[in-house]
This record gives sequence, C-alpha cells and structure tokens, in this order.
Amino acid sequence: MRVVGFTGPSGTGKSHRASWVARERGIQYIIDDGLFIKENQVVAGYSAKREKTRIGSIKRALFLDENHVREVVRSIEQHKPEAILILGTSDGMVDKIAARLGLPEVSDRVYIEDVADEFEIQQAITTRKEQGKHVIPVPTFEIKKDFSGYFLDPLRIFRRKGKLSFQPDEEKSVVRPTFSYLGSYTISDYTIYQIVEFVVSSIQGVSRISRFRVENHPDGIYMEIDLVLKYGYPIRDLVRNLQQKVSEEIERLTALNIKQFNATVKSLVVEKKETQ
Repeated sequence: MRVVGFTGPSGTGKSHRASWVARERGIQYIIDDGLFIKENQVVAGYSAKREKTRIGSIKRALFLDENHVREVVRSIEQHKPEAILILGTSDGMVDKIAARLGLPEVSDRVYIEDVADEFEIQQAITTRKEQGKHVIPVPTFEIKKDFSGYFLDPLRIFRRKGKLSFQPDEEKSVVRPTFSYLGSYTISDYTIYQIVEFVVSSIQGVSRISRFRVENHPDGIYMEIDLVLKYGYPIRDLVRNLQQKVSEEIERLTALNIKQFNATVKSLVVEKKETQ
C-alpha cells in the first residue's frame, strides 16, 4: 500500500484541496480529521470536528481512541486500498496516524505550499480565524447525523467541461465546530415553535398543537409535541408525514440537527358539517 502525506498548518486549506491532491496522484482514499473517506463518501471513522472541545478534536484526529482505531483498521482491511492520502498539520502527525492505523511508512509527501500560493493560504487562514469555517471533504449529508456543531455553507466545486460549460466535480461541507472560539448563534425556542406551527398548519387532518416542548443540546434539538387531530384521517400516516415535514423544514432553515422528535396524539375532534 502506498501512503502519501499531505501536510500544512491548521486552517491553510488542506481539507479544501484534499480531493484534488488525491485525484492528481491516483489516490481514491483519504484520511482526514478522524475520517476514512473514499471518493467523497465517509467509509468509517468519526469527524474530529464533531468533538465539543479543541483537545477532544486533536485526540480524535490522532486516532487515540482504541475503538475508533479498530473501526477504521477493519474498514481499511475490507477495502484493501492501493494508496491512501493522510492529512496532518506536520510530518510527525502524519507518521503518527499511519503508525496508529498499522499502515506502511509514508513514501511520499505533499505540502500545502506545493498546491496553493501564499495569497490562497493567507486567505484560508483569515477565513478560519474570522469566520471559524472548517471544511470537511464530503457532502453535508455524509456527516450531518453525527455532527454537533453548526452547518454553514455547503460548498459545491465545479470544473470546466468545455467552452462556457461546467460540471459538478465534488461537494464539501463547511462547518463551525462547537469548540470554535468565535462564539455561537442561538435560535430561541419560540422561533422553532413558529416554524413547527407554520408547517403543521399546512397539513390536512391536524386541528392544532396542544403542547410543544423543545430542548437545545450541543448535538442537536430534542422536541416533543402533543396534537389534536381531525377525525377521519389515518393517524399513523398523518403523524409520520408531519414528523418528516417538520424535521426537513427546521433543518433547512436553522441548520440544527433534530436528534429526537416525539409526537403524541392527545385527542380527536369531529368537524361540523355545514347544513344546507
């Protein structure tokens, strides 16, 4: 197995360029921040960006957790990659990751200065410091279920297909981890309730919300809702449809994960028919 290191200080744009560096060298697999990635898809591991502290993030990226190591090693053995690109902030970090995963010694090294000029590197550093943006080289849906921070802009990279035409090349997730020192934004419980109420009001068969409760945790939000439904509608299908629509709309508007959404039907009402 060929092992290639991709090295550069934190925030200089390694993850942003990782897919391109791998493709240019005929490498299908990447190890970045605790994840084992194959062509824009997470195969195994846990993102270091999901950790709640900077120290926890560093430990995760270095594969210091034995269960984490076993999972990734097992996946590497199953996939049998011909080559792997390992990202790190130093040669020592890359070597340590390779050793922790039982991989061969690094045979080739690429540095951020080899693939980005000084202006691009400084621009990436400024974006990290001022906006807290971190890039993960996989689409948002690949990490959303496990991520505990905030999602910012999904990043879609295009490449030129021909004259005046482009085709999608890859997608990346831009996130702000919970360990960012730039602070965080908050969304009030009442705002979430207003979104839920708006969605619910558009669903036929729902009379009203009788109780609503939400808890905001670092890993996402937990919601409980009591409903009064109209008689004559299939309850199970109606509630499942409501849960799906509410979840999709909250995640779309707020970028918060919904970790749990319990809906309870408390009573039914019979609509009065107008008499002629």
